[in-house]
Amino acid sequence: MPLDIRTIPCLSDNYAYLAHDAETGATALIDIPEAAPILAALAETGWTLSDILITHHHYDHVDGLADVLAAHPARVIGAAADSRRLPPLDVAVREGDSVTIGSQNGQVIDVSGHTIHHIAFHFPDARALFTADSLMALGCGRVFEGTKPQMHDSLQKMAVLPGDTWVYSGHEYTAGNAKFALTIDPDNPELISRVREVTEKRASGTPTVPSLLSQELATNPFLRANDPAIQAHLGMEGANAADVFSEIRTRKDNF
Repeated sequence: MPLDIRTIPCLSDNYAYLAHDAETGATALIDIPEAAPILAALAETGWTLSDILITHHHYDHVDGLADVLAAHPARVIGAAADSRRLPPLDVAVREGDSVTIGSQNGQVIDVSGHTIHHIAFHFPDARALFTADSLMALGCGRVFEGTKPQMHDSLQKMAVLPGDTWVYSGHEYTAGNAKFALTIDPDNPELISRVREVTEKRASGTPTVPSLLSQELATNPFLRANDPAIQAHLGMEGANAADVFSEIRTRKDNF
């Protein structure tokens, strides 16, 4: 049985996620931007919070933790290597470690780049990948602490997962990412179609996440640094993919 996953809008453009295993009743919360909407979602569903998975230390992913824990004591899980910057952890994990939501087993992936020791959580049976500010819908996180080649390597770890994996990223940045993507890959018919879809969703207030990994591979320029059309558009035919990615990320920073 797959996880029942609820998208919870928080702050101005953040998302948190509740992932519920109906078989066992276990429920995990992925990131905690603020408490109020999360507490409201728990009250609405009646789910009992068992675990809190933290992807990285930025305030807009952890600020609601104390208030959520006060109402719903739960096991807090985060990166061992970043424990000095995270709230107190009950379980400290590293790349390759397993995490569970009830009967569902997941794997920890180190996706450093946006921050050092940023982690993602992949639950293969649920076809769910919680990426926060690493891989995002039509984009990727700004590289604050790591290097651009490091971010490229992190994205490649996720790019090889099954295409039917749903990518649950941490922000509603898709409309802005779409505008930029068209400057890098303007003749991609799948991207053009997706931009129309994103525009329609945002006009109706509908979240654009999660997105399918297969869709990201077809339209997200940060996953397409090997594409000959993109390389030609950038004047970088035959260049190393990590160098092409770095150029795309630099252009996005200045967009």
